[in-house]
Amino acid sequence: MGKLFVSLFFLFAANATAQQNDSLMIRRIADEILDNGKAYENLRVLCKTVGGRVAGSPQMLKAEAWGVKTLKEAGADKVWLQECMVPHWVRGAKEECYFTVAGVKTNLDVLALGNSLGSSAKGVTAQVVLINDFDELEKRKDEIKGKIVFYNYKFNKRFVKTFQAYGDASKYRGQGPSRAAKYGAVAVIVRSMTHAADNNPHTGGMNYDSNYAKIPAVAVGLKDADKLAESLGRNKALTVFLKTNSQMLPDVKGHNVIGELIGSEFPEQIITVGGHLDSWDPAEGAHDDGAGCVHSIEILRALKAIGYKPKRTLRVVLFANEENGLRGGNKYAEEAKAKGETHYFALESDAGGFTPRGFGFTMKPEQLVKVQQWSDLFKPYGVFELTAGGGGADIGPLARTFNTPLAGLQPDSQRYFDIHHARTDIFEAVNKRELELGAVNMAALIYLVDKYGL
Repeated sequence: MGKLFVSLFFLFAANATAQQNDSLMIRRIADEILDNGKAYENLRVLCKTVGGRVAGSPQMLKAEAWGVKTLKEAGADKVWLQECMVPHWVRGAKEECYFTVAGVKTNLDVLALGNSLGSSAKGVTAQVVLINDFDELEKRKDEIKGKIVFYNYKFNKRFVKTFQAYGDASKYRGQGPSRAAKYGAVAVIVRSMTHAADNNPHTGGMNYDSNYAKIPAVAVGLKDADKLAESLGRNKALTVFLKTNSQMLPDVKGHNVIGELIGSEFPEQIITVGGHLDSWDPAEGAHDDGAGCVHSIEILRALKAIGYKPKRTLRVVLFANEENGLRGGNKYAEEAKAKGETHYFALESDAGGFTPRGFGFTMKPEQLVKVQQWSDLFKPYGVFELTAGGGGADIGPLARTFNTPLAGLQPDSQRYFDIHHARTDIFEAVNKRELELGAVNMAALIYLVDKYGL
């Protein structure tokens, strides 16, 4: 009994000492980021000198050059571009949308959906049918031909975790145009994927079903969505004029921007951390996903600055074309497979630069149990949730290819969909302290995974 007690005592003491050492190391990382951080300034440069970065655009190439330069300045051992073909969608001239009642013209604030094709040069004028959900579309399918379908599906306010509301509503943007075209619709207007109190429309990617006509599709701001719904309530025969000018051009060359710190003990084991470099064009892509890109670069910079030499290779990836094709994430996994690489762990930041609250993990149950034992180390920096379920679109192909364990940073989400894919996603909407704390917690997780493994 005495020997067992002594053994347990020394085990407890060893664990306490290890946790204290880890706490001190994470404090060093945090101090470096909070005192000398470059993430906020890097984001300013990206937003203000490049701006919106739609795949295939001239701004995409400028952003890639920014990524190479910034990773080199952060101290990466190696920086390179990984080529991938990306779609080239162009919005064109500003959209027009309005209806007229008793001689009074009412303009609607709209944005063409990503990947959508424009209307004819003269636009579309047609009666509008308000559809609340896909069930109603099926019930009223015989009323759709020759009409503009207005999907007025609202964000569910009862979801405290707002990504649930987005997941619930976004199918009307992604699938809605083709499902309406199936029954002869000539255009689609979609209520924006947001619960914001303003009238800014929120764009985003959609995909046509090749079996049906490729009709023009736009998102409308919430106040104008309500205005249109109210007008339709008074006049079922209301007509709307819609003109969009977007087009899909042939694919062009884009690149993932990659930088790494080479591992000192297990260089063949790769830990990936990243965000996506592309964004939609109405704004600057500050939260989506400039924040994730500068988070990832800051981890490399801070670890290098304090002299930490990772056991495993730390690879920062600024992914191409997440928004309307996922070509960058797929190419990264495809090339990794071809080279026979070992992808040990992957972490993504693609939920904005707001105050960090937790991480979500997609991994084996025993790996999650191990990670959750580190929970007290994150609490001083505002992270209290280490939960099952998480990752990111760009690192998802790694899990499908290698069964790589994944994690995603989970900032407070209450404001994210106020600006997501809207003209308000600008540098000024990002708080410096919140952004830096995201990098602190991500760096802490990378350090712990690198030191203890999974």
